[in-house]
Amino acid sequence: MNRDEIKGKAESIKGKVKQAAADLTDDQDLHDEGAVDEAAGDTQEAFGRAKRKVGEAVESAGKAIKQ
Repeated sequence: MNRDEIKGKAESIKGKVKQAAADLTDDQDLHDEGAVDEAAGDTQEAFGRAKRKVGEAVESAGKAIKQ
């Protein structure tokens, strides 16, 4: 797991917490803000996953070339 994946997961969880709090307080603005945070976190996490996969592919290619 890289930094983007961790930060994205944290942002997504923060968004879910905001949405839950908004549901309890019936605050639509907070709910919307939580949804945005969750989506941003999911996006950052996906970016981190893709970045990790590319790094792994490059590392694999490098090892194959050395052999």
